Amino acid sequence: MNTIKIAIDGYAGTGKSTTARMVAKKLDYTYIDTGAMYRAVTLYFLDHNIPFEELNEQLIGALADIRLNFKPNENGDLCMFLNGKNVANEIRHPRISAHVSPVAVHGPVREKLVNEQRIMGKEGGIVMDGRDIGTVVFPDAELKIFMTASMDVRAARRQAELEAKGNIMSLEAIRDNLAERDHIDANRAIAPLKKAADAVVIDTSEMTFEDQVSLVCKMVENKLKQLSS
Repeated sequence: MNTIKIAIDGYAGTGKSTTARMVAKKLDYTYIDTGAMYRAVTLYFLDHNIPFEELNEQLIGALADIRLNFKPNENGDLCMFLNGKNVANEIRHPRISAHVSPVAVHGPVREKLVNEQRIMGKEGGIVMDGRDIGTVVFPDAELKIFMTASMDVRAARRQAELEAKGNIMSLEAIRDNLAERDHIDANRAIAPLKKAADAVVIDTSEMTFEDQVSLVCKMVENKLKQLSS
């Protein structure tokens, strides 16, 4: 076996998406950002005035009109396309972050996206990050990682990400948003955020981005050796 499924779950702001993206690039694997998919659905609901606080027929019907694809940009990075439009930057706006968790709790939303994620990764050679990859999407993933970090570190990282995109938001507001998302994601009835029993925990609070990437790549190397022996 020379390619595997790598599932990276964890809290927002722990560095899992940037780490997963670079690990995939180093391994020549496909990177799939499942969080971007939920954000794109949230963007569609907001732009089309689809109510999502409670499950409803309008929401369920709207899912049939949503087409999601990952396509490479000029740098070769896969970007989220919603119904043919590149929304990679738009889905990172604070208004999406404020609503994505309430959207993601709904069973029909998760069923649609999980099915698409399984199709994307069925052949292996993928790095997929999200909230339920190792527990629901790919419980058979050969390598499962769960990332965590202190709230202060997570908030500071998220603030830096937002400012780099021209979005200004106070640390207090970011902490509140992260805490609310943590609560919703961990307590939802369907596919809650939790560590898979066989996942390796990585606390990134004191780690550099380069350290995170190096550690995960080493884990992949070790796993491939183990599987080939």
